[in-house]
Parts: sequence; C-alpha cells; structure tokens
Amino acid sequence: MRILIHTPEAEAWREALVMQLGDAPFDAEIVTTETAGELPADYLIAWKPPASLLAAQDSRLKAIFNAGAGVDALLANPELPADVPIVRLRDAGMGEMMGDYLLYALLHFQRDMDHYRAQQQAQHWQEQPLADKSAWPVGILGLGTLGSVAGRWVHRCGYPVRGWSRAPKNLDGIDSFHGDAGLDKMLADSRMLFNLLPDTPATRGLLNERRLRRLMPGAVVVNAGRGATLVADDLLKLLDEGHLRGALLDVFAEEPLPATHPLWHHPRVIITPHVAAPTPPGPGAEQFAADLLALARGERVETVARD
Repeated sequence: MRILIHTPEAEAWREALVMQLGDAPFDAEIVTTETAGELPADYLIAWKPPASLLAAQDSRLKAIFNAGAGVDALLANPELPADVPIVRLRDAGMGEMMGDYLLYALLHFQRDMDHYRAQQQAQHWQEQPLADKSAWPVGILGLGTLGSVAGRWVHRCGYPVRGWSRAPKNLDGIDSFHGDAGLDKMLADSRMLFNLLPDTPATRGLLNERRLRRLMPGAVVVNAGRGATLVADDLLKLLDEGHLRGALLDVFAEEPLPATHPLWHHPRVIITPHVAAPTPPGPGAEQFAADLLALARGERVETVARD
C-alpha cells in the first residue's frame, strides 16, 4: 500500500503517520511528493493539491484524505476524480485553536486594547471604562466541528454565544439560529461576528453591507472561514462610517492579500496570514491512521458528501 503525502510540513506528517501505523496489519510505503514526486498512490493525503498531482493518480486510488477542515479547494480542482471518496479532518486540535483565535479577538476589543494602542501612539494616558463580558455577545457563522468547539470554549470563558447554521442545531452553551430570519436575528444580537462558513455559491458575498449593518453599532468582524464570504469594500465602508469598530481578518478572496489593498493600512483592521487554526501533523496523522485501519478492516468511514 502506498500512501502519498502532499501537505505543508509533509515530512512531519510522514513521520507521525509512520509512528501511528507501526503495528498496522499491512505493509505501507509512506512517501511525500517532496521526495518521491507525483506518484500514483493507494491513498493520498493532501492539502490544496495541484491538478497535476490528481491527474497522475490512476484506478488504484481508493481515497483522498483532505489535510484541513475546508474541502472547497479540493472540490474545485478540475482533476478531482469523480468516484474517489474524500475523508476530511474532523477536528485534530483545530477547534481549540479556533477558540483561542476568537478569544484573542474578544479580549483585544472587550479590554479596549485597540483604544490603548491608539492612545500609546498619541502619548495619551486615559483609563477606559471596562465593559462586562455579558455586553459582548458573539455570533458564530457556521456550527460545524470547529465552530461548535470554538463557541463552547468562549462560552466557558464567560461570553454569551449565538450561532447560525443552515439547519437547526442544539448545542450546549450556544443559542442556535438557522435560515434567513435566524441569520438576521443573530446578526442584530451580535457585538462580535465570527465567520467560519465554507466557500460555496450560497456563502459568497453573504456578509455584504446590508447584513453587516444589522450588527450592533460598534461591532467587530472576525473572519477565519473563507475570504469570499466577506465583501471587503462594504466592510471598509462601515469601518470608515464608524458603524463597525474593527476587524480581525485571517482569510481573503485573494491570498496573499495584494500589497496595494487598503485593508493593509486601515487603522481599525488587524491582518493575519491564514494562521487561525493550522493543521497539526501529529493529531491529524492520528485521525487519518485510525481511518486507514478502519478501511483495512472493511469498515466505513465518514466521507464528504458531493452534490
């Protein structure tokens, strides 16, 4: 059995997978594209693989393991085989990291670090009145594994949490909304909006001026899902008007963000380079090894539904 890895930190993935499959009841040749090239494989572990890598596969390919939470880039690949199942990472520690990213955003704005930074630059010493955590309700767009874990984490830290998904959900610590009416209601009740939606035709441009205006005055937008969900020009307009207090942006419609984009220099915007929840190779390899062993036993594993 050949397992081919094409990911950032591919060698770390390979070493972790070798360790996890040390006692496996099958012989596994575990290689990376960095050392072995674009070989045909029985199983492919990949993150945003080039079309040439998928085109190099043949009928022996049994499954593709997507080494990240989002599968939109893989599904959009023109060489993706139509009949090969896709196995995705369900969490592997990324939910906790998303929770940390959201908590940082909450602490930054709820504790007025943006105001204190501006005061420092002006050499101005002035204490700001401290808002209670209860005055910072968080709205989470997308209640999959990462959104659910992140929401429960900040709820345990004392922040009210609302969440929106396409279908109804019942989650401890999160007031759940769904559908168009539910989205409008959740936005109106949110002082911080945390987007974790995937990139689909239904989500592109979802966060436009009309919806961003529904947020509480002085709200903050945090985008760690997909850049195409947020209309950047509308965000800039509402920041300049003062309806929005700030934004923490980790993802963009074009990455890297072009050097001439006005978001780089906006005083109310913090930019990070798609680092909110990187996939840790160790836990990721542990999950994929368990799935590979299940497949070897003839068991079914959870796969991505394709429309």
